[in-house]
Amino acid sequence: MLIAFHKPFDVLSQFTRELPEHRTLADFSLPKGVYPIGRLDRDSEGLLLLSDEKPLVDRLLHPRHEHPRTYWVQVEGEVEETALRKLGDGTLVIQGHRVAKALVRRLAEEPLLEPRVPPIRYRASIPTSWIALTLIEGKNRQVRRMTAAVGFPTLRLVRGAIGDFPLEGLPQGQWRELTAADRRLLGL
Repeated sequence: MLIAFHKPFDVLSQFTRELPEHRTLADFSLPKGVYPIGRLDRDSEGLLLLSDEKPLVDRLLHPRHEHPRTYWVQVEGEVEETALRKLGDGTLVIQGHRVAKALVRRLAEEPLLEPRVPPIRYRASIPTSWIALTLIEGKNRQVRRMTAAVGFPTLRLVRGAIGDFPLEGLPQGQWRELTAADRRLLGL
């Protein structure tokens, strides 16, 4: 079984509750026996895959498979072309690790997303920009560290796709089992 779940903000990508006030995957009536393939931080949102098929973990996560994951990132400030180049050219070093090349582009419009609860901070004097960043590796808090390193801190982070399988059409907090066609979009 392979499931797509739209993880809301402020939900841990695990079933175990560490503190009573933390929401976890256990709060969303997911089938028994499935586990997350990868994770999204508590303050990130978007597409999370869960499965009871152990071979999928390596196929979808190991960098040798170069399985792309696309993130929509709202950053503080009007993102500049030089910052976009640095994010994508493979020369950026984060905590002693050179990040792999990435596909990056400025989004002309904000992605169609449900409002985040709570909303991101709003400051009239500081504009924001949206970018799409496609990675083939996934270090802890990598996107946030990358955007901060080029001078544009992340305000909102949403995983919008894994492979060619999109988040669109899956409401926040909802999940569905994937079909054979969906698996092909994931490259499986």
